[in-house]
Amino acid sequence: MFDTLQANQESRTLQGEFHSGEGKLSAAVIGSGFGGLASAIRLQAMGVQTTCFESRDKPGGRAYVYEDGGFTFDAGPTVITAPHCLEELFEVAGKSMSDYVKLLPVSPFYRLRWDDGVEFDYVGGEKELIAQIKKINPKDVDGYKRFAEYTRRVFEKGYVELGATPFLKFRDMIAVAPDLLKLKAHRSVYSIVSKYIQDEHLRQAFSFHPLLVGGNPMDTSSIYTLIHWIEREWGVFFPEGGTGALVRSLVKLFKDIGGEMRLNSPVESAKVVRGTNPFSPSDVQHLVKSQDSPAERFDMVVSNADVHHTYSRIYSDMKPAVKRARQLERMDWSMSLFVMYFGTRKRYENIAHHTILFGPRFKGLLKDIFKGSTLPEDFSLYLHAPTITDTSLAPNGCEAFYVLSPVPHLGRADIDWEKAAIPYGDMILESLEQYLPGLRESIVTRRHFTPQDFHGELNAFHGSAFSVAPKLTQSAFFRPHNRDKDIPGLYIVGAGTHPGAGVPGVINTAKATTHVVAEDYGVTVS
Repeated sequence: MFDTLQANQESRTLQGEFHSGEGKLSAAVIGSGFGGLASAIRLQAMGVQTTCFESRDKPGGRAYVYEDGGFTFDAGPTVITAPHCLEELFEVAGKSMSDYVKLLPVSPFYRLRWDDGVEFDYVGGEKELIAQIKKINPKDVDGYKRFAEYTRRVFEKGYVELGATPFLKFRDMIAVAPDLLKLKAHRSVYSIVSKYIQDEHLRQAFSFHPLLVGGNPMDTSSIYTLIHWIEREWGVFFPEGGTGALVRSLVKLFKDIGGEMRLNSPVESAKVVRGTNPFSPSDVQHLVKSQDSPAERFDMVVSNADVHHTYSRIYSDMKPAVKRARQLERMDWSMSLFVMYFGTRKRYENIAHHTILFGPRFKGLLKDIFKGSTLPEDFSLYLHAPTITDTSLAPNGCEAFYVLSPVPHLGRADIDWEKAAIPYGDMILESLEQYLPGLRESIVTRRHFTPQDFHGELNAFHGSAFSVAPKLTQSAFFRPHNRDKDIPGLYIVGAGTHPGAGVPGVINTAKATTHVVAEDYGVTVS
């Protein structure tokens, strides 16, 4: 689409300083989730004057924070892996992450509990992990070692080599197809795990990870087994002060290097207009209109908004955007979530920071969540207890929790969540009492977030919690691209583009996207 600026212009492009009398290149970043913040920091560090628009009263997107009666509840992502992704954001800005935020190691990574009483501590060290496997099925130790070696190879190709590489042309996909075929990327995570491991508990233990990024283990490409090696390689962490503290540190970094953050500023519309800068590729600019503010001109837009919302609402006046929205509507979208936040007046012993509570069904429940049209009567849960690692997130002697249940998205299941939310939450709390005795009588604060809230507050299509589902046929080139080929100067970051959801995933979308920006505008990458 864009040609790289010629050599006689390149002398003026260092760090973006190549506008005529109007100064630096300018960028609008729509949304301040991890993908938006990472993009904003990288662009600003490259010399592009960047303004980040956030529709809510706090930054973070899905990583919002609720505060109530001395409790602090992280609304969204709580599992931090691949910390080098975060460290790199500070490094490109000439700063050190240790001066802004501290990451605390979490161990075990997860505690897994099944309905039949089996328990498994998912830890990082191979020796300790094998000891856990032996407790359940000693015959699976050798199979696990072969599985771990497989995930290492997938990690080297899928994460190290391709994790931040944009797939903008079909030939980009063709080039890596032989390697993906060798890695059996066409097979599902559960299928690959089952090839190496025989015990059903352990099969579930090593195949639940796709749920953390919105995927069905029965459908999601085996490439996503790389998450296991990412955790083995670098561990699992939690920011001191909560995920919200990490968001605040990224916002401070962005501001420290000259970026502008605007809260309570939802972008209502954007469109391409003729620019006045003779050095701007294709001589276009974007007219961005946010609520209660006059329209402003930017050289480019990087959207961290829901990808369908970007095309169907923000750029709805443009024919290519209407076409793209219709294409997105035909894609398979990730499940939604019911999330409940609650604080207790007491603390609990012998619980882990992250706990996965498997229900009586696995395959059947996944089918109901990803393909069903009603709310299942049973559930598997993720329980987050951050005060196990950081007691400052609750009053003295109290515990902060959130519990998450995967549920069908709004496009599949016509559920009246205004009526269903409280009874469904009550069922979950009753179930949790097997793990947390006396829970219901100890709760002092409680709130929930439903698929309808994902749709209404986050503009998520179908109330999907993780955007486009991470299937092989919706990955890499087949996923919405980091750069729009028909709308010059529009770029996409976040869960809806390559490489996809999860904190490392969305941060790497920013890395991939800003490298494309640098190529398009002749800007030096920091």
